[in-house]
Amino acid sequence: MADAPAPPFSAWERELAFRYLRARRSEGGVALISVISFVGIMLAVAVLIIVMSVMNGFRADLSNMILGFNGHDFIVGGAENADGLPAQLARIRAVPHVVSAFPIVESETLAQSEGGQAGALVRGVTLAELESTPLIARNIKQGSLKGFGQGEDGGDGILLGTRLAETLDVGIGDRVSLISPAAADTVMGAVPLQKSYVVAGLFEVGMSEYDQGFIYMPLRQAQLFFGRGDSIDYIEVKLDNADLAQKLKPLLAKAAGPGAIVTDWTDKNQAYFGALAVEHNVMFLILALLVLIASLNIISALVMLVKNKGRDIAILRTMGAGKGAILRVFFLCGAAVGVLGTAAGLFVGVLFCWRIHDIQRFVEWVTHTPVFSAQVYFLSRIPAKIEWSEVVAITLIALTASFLATLPPAWRASRLDPVEALRYE
Repeated sequence: MADAPAPPFSAWERELAFRYLRARRSEGGVALISVISFVGIMLAVAVLIIVMSVMNGFRADLSNMILGFNGHDFIVGGAENADGLPAQLARIRAVPHVVSAFPIVESETLAQSEGGQAGALVRGVTLAELESTPLIARNIKQGSLKGFGQGEDGGDGILLGTRLAETLDVGIGDRVSLISPAAADTVMGAVPLQKSYVVAGLFEVGMSEYDQGFIYMPLRQAQLFFGRGDSIDYIEVKLDNADLAQKLKPLLAKAAGPGAIVTDWTDKNQAYFGALAVEHNVMFLILALLVLIASLNIISALVMLVKNKGRDIAILRTMGAGKGAILRVFFLCGAAVGVLGTAAGLFVGVLFCWRIHDIQRFVEWVTHTPVFSAQVYFLSRIPAKIEWSEVVAITLIALTASFLATLPPAWRASRLDPVEALRYE
């Protein structure tokens, strides 16, 4: 009885394919081009993983900063007068998933000291509000929250961001003059209100926009300084899940009372996060093209390999090897380069993201130049967050492109006529 034919991708097909890949140029091999193809795919996959992870980390860090520094929902109006504010706050805090709700007074000001001046946003809050904001309470670099809001009309102690303090050249215990946009009526006409405050603490959250531009002031003092009387600007609501901010808006509006306007953090930052999402998707498509371009090198390598191995193909065909077997041999040659290049790129990309902070410090040490300036990128270090779903997608794209690139030359090899191949041998 005749022996059964070998199954697809049998041992002899795999052995022959890997022998062709290892063959020297003098033996008709294309090792150099294969190495170039391998390196190209490896670098393309690694770059795609690194760039996407950095963009994911940048977006995640900014989201955490924004949500940690600000509330999730914001309520304006609803209370008939200042006497109705406690009852309004109680109703809002009773809404499911609400962690905290505090009154806020917020206004722009000009901060001056003997060392400089800068514009800033003053946020009038209670001590309980600051203590419920871990991003501030846990990042007091100098001074403390002790005594904040105590004294006549809330006292005169304020908190500054560290970068703002550097601009003003002030420290703990120094005085900073604030100029209110609300004018005071005098015999000389309307004059901007100016008052001196004591720096009680310095905070640093790691985002330059906040460290450079914010001042925290006791709520009662802010109401007096900005001419609010007993009123507030808005109520800041924090939830146990920021993703529920939009869903809970109707419940918060009902709890706040008639005429209340409720907005959420996505409304305030919609354009910004929308731009990040578009940039992320466009960058993914552009870098995915690099993977496709790198995989085209496999075609060049296989075309040359088929040309150099024409005699071998003819001999195999005369010995009984079918067209499918020849196609699979050369498909394995190209697929091996694609798989190994993708695996190496996956390893390099993930390792780079894992050690990206050490790499950043090393580059800065060698060049003596910050590679991720907080003044430009808002954050003080390069963030990286690996989304494994994206890594899987990148891997599938690289493998698919590599496999498809091997098919044309492998199909051409399977169609090679043994007579024509041996005619001039």
